[in-house]
Amino acid sequence: MEVSRVRIMTEDLFALFDPTEDVEVSRRNLPHWQQAGKTYFITFRTADSIPVQVMAEWREDRNAWLRAHKIDPSNRNWRASLGGLSIDIQREFHRLFSERFEKLLDDCHGKCVLRQPNLAKIVADSLLHFDGVRYEMSDFVVMPNHVHLLVQFTAVEMNVQCESWKHFTAVQINRSLGQSGVFWQAEQFDTLVRNDKHFNAIRQYIAENPTKANLRQGEFILYGREDAR
Repeated sequence: MEVSRVRIMTEDLFALFDPTEDVEVSRRNLPHWQQAGKTYFITFRTADSIPVQVMAEWREDRNAWLRAHKIDPSNRNWRASLGGLSIDIQREFHRLFSERFEKLLDDCHGKCVLRQPNLAKIVADSLLHFDGVRYEMSDFVVMPNHVHLLVQFTAVEMNVQCESWKHFTAVQINRSLGQSGVFWQAEQFDTLVRNDKHFNAIRQYIAENPTKANLRQGEFILYGREDAR
């Protein structure tokens, strides 16, 4: 389905995190930093994408590492404390936990129903439906059991829009599969994009994700905006 989109003009297209501005921090199981009008890297995954025990072990190892570096993982501002460590230590954290988490997703646990083009298209169409109205979409990839996206929220809060995407697509996909119940994991992973280097690294990661996961054409949907930053 072709979606007609009207671009809204913003003073700073794909605006980045500003440490001098206020940040709203919310938390359920995960901390979510929100700053109005800024750009985020977001991952949401199907409920069966990582086995429960595997995820519990990953989280236990991550929390032990944080505590070893004098950071309380139960503090909703633990990401700010992590950002205060040296660059080498932050890279160690990324290598041990961020990259490990992405590898778990790319191992394609679960039913991986988004490998089916008609179901992946439901997600892709939803992501583009309000592009240029509620948000500005830079890049996304719909993988067999998860989605990565790079997006600036201009007229809606990040958590609100993520819930909207997940609710709408879950209903449509469950209906197509003749099933009911939870489709997406309850919370997404999200991070504010810090600078141009970070922005470009995320774009490259999204573009290369299908190749790293050894997917064939037709098993994913990749979108990239030509005029992004």
